[in-house]
Parts: sequence; structure tokens; C-alpha cells
Amino acid sequence: MKLRLAITLSAFTALLAGCATHTGDYPSLAVRDAERIELTYQPGTMPDDTLKPTPAPESLPAQLAALREEAKSAHRAFMDAAPGAGRTVMVGRGAALGSRAWGDAQVAMADLDSLRSRAAIALADLDLLYANASVDFVERESIAAARQEVLVMVTEEDAILARLRRGI
Repeated sequence: MKLRLAITLSAFTALLAGCATHTGDYPSLAVRDAERIELTYQPGTMPDDTLKPTPAPESLPAQLAALREEAKSAHRAFMDAAPGAGRTVMVGRGAALGSRAWGDAQVAMADLDSLRSRAAIALADLDLLYANASVDFVERESIAAARQEVLVMVTEEDAILARLRRGI
């Protein structure tokens, strides 16, 4: 067994010694002539008419009007419900956790959140239309205007909800 181990180690050592010899003829890592090529790129000019987005589809104005109306309807419902919810939240302020007043305040806030989500869904649909128009390189100014209009409503609702949450 010792003889076999000695022979194996000798063979292994000889193999490693063969791998470790240094002949000095490694390739140079210097930059080669083929790697010294320098090019400059001169972009051509493009006609202005190729950079214009395509017109929006004919169905877009009706789609935008429907989304605006949905957001306005949700916003009106939210604004109508906000004063009553505010009173309920004020009654529930400082109430014991789990008490009727506390529960009523939680339900009032949930109702307002639900009404806010209706406007937020319209905003999300407008975001999707805007993103698709961007990808398809379609005119999107009308979408951006509708989106901004709905965003103002949702932002107002968010501010009211934040103010009421501080009151709970």
C-alpha cells in the first residue's frame, strides 16, 4: 500500500511539474495593430416628418370622455360623503379600540377609501392608455390632459383621507 501511494504521489508530482514549467513564450497583452482602428460616426439627418407621432385613434375621445365622467362621478360621491365621514371620524377620535364609535369611524374611512378607488381606477386606465400610446408612438396630449384632470381629483381625495386618518 505504501509503495502504491509513493508511485501515485511521484506521478502526480511529475505531472504538476510539467504544468509549472515556464517557457516564456506567452502571447503579448499589448494592443495589436488591428485593435488600433479608430472610427468616427457621423449621424445623418432625418426628415422632421418621420419624428411625428401617428394620430390618435378615432375612438380615443369617447374613451377619454367616459373615463373623465367616471372619475368625476366618483369624485362627486367622495366629496358628498366626506363631510359625514369627517363627523363620524371626529366622534370616534380617542374612542376605545373596538368601541362602537371607533368601529363607525373605521367603516366611514373604508367607505371613503372605496369611493377614492373608483377615481383611482379611472386614473389607472388613463395611465395604461398613456403608456400604450407612448409605446405605439401615438399622439398622447389628450390622454395627458385627461390624466392630469383626474390626478387632481385623486390628489384632493388623498389629502382629505390623510387629514381624516390623523383624526382617528
